[in-house]
Amino acid sequence: MRKIWLNRWFSVAYHYVNLIRNNEDGERFEFYGTHPSIDHVSLSACDVKETEPKVEGEAYIEFCLDFCRRHGIDLFIPRLHMELIARHIRRFEEIGTRVMVCSDMELLENMMNKEKFYRSLEGKGIVEIPNYRVVRTAGQFAQAYQELRAEGEKVCFKPTEAEGGMGFRIIKEEAGDPLEELYGWVTLETTYEEAYRTLSSVESFDDLMVMEMLEGDEYSIDCLADAAGNLLTAVPRLKSEGRVYQLEYSEELLALSRRIAENCRIPYAFNVQVKYNKGVPKLLEINPRMSGGLYITCLSGVNFPYYAVKAAFGEECRPPEPEFGIKASYVEQAVRLDQVRGKAVISDL
Repeated sequence: MRKIWLNRWFSVAYHYVNLIRNNEDGERFEFYGTHPSIDHVSLSACDVKETEPKVEGEAYIEFCLDFCRRHGIDLFIPRLHMELIARHIRRFEEIGTRVMVCSDMELLENMMNKEKFYRSLEGKGIVEIPNYRVVRTAGQFAQAYQELRAEGEKVCFKPTEAEGGMGFRIIKEEAGDPLEELYGWVTLETTYEEAYRTLSSVESFDDLMVMEMLEGDEYSIDCLADAAGNLLTAVPRLKSEGRVYQLEYSEELLALSRRIAENCRIPYAFNVQVKYNKGVPKLLEINPRMSGGLYITCLSGVNFPYYAVKAAFGEECRPPEPEFGIKASYVEQAVRLDQVRGKAVISDL
């Protein structure tokens, strides 16, 4: 029985583990999970769980190597400190642990920084890039905003290095009623004046990408590739209203995913996020890992996490043709945290 470890993943890792465990080939695995909170729901799907130490750099690598040695881990699927772990992948291979991560450091570092990644793709005919500027001062922010508005764009901004929607804001053109906003829903909107005033409070700040607001449909394209980055299958997932998603066949988006795969060679499972504007799909970002909504995409009949694991073990992967035209949603599920599949091991190393 092969042993798989997932470190500090999102709560959806609960679904990944169960998808891999309930694979169509009847392959048996033992799952290990770590997180700073021993009650994190992702750990409840694992056979063995441990408390993860709050350390960084070499201390974290030493923790990971020790964990793999102690438990005889065959495959490590990292989420936290993915870049750091990729830099030390040979140290894991030397103790017999495979790591399911992109080992092309230049590519991985580019994908983790939107400015670098956009620059690496610009002008290559792979995917359209939004109109953007990168700023570090309030003055640069003001100039970028004015230039984009002069070009007829609505404007938003986001840190160049951020995960998910962290730091994303939409600049609204008119200030609303403050009392109504106080009693209303929390939004991602801010005024130019509010943003400029906040940014002006410091001499400089971490890189912000000021860009055109993409107002059309948003798609997450979940992709599966072998260890060499050859694309095996892809499924576009439309984010509709609320919690509704649709798995759609789109030759335009499938061709886009093929071009990205051919040029970037991202291995295993990755996710391409695009949003339409004026009829053109433009790149938001690429996540070189399993996406948060991947368990929904698996309703297509393709067990993405399991096939990614097979690819990481160097095995041949022949996923079935995905089913499209599926409309899906999700609901909360109660999970008992005082019941574990196997022996619980708590460590504060």
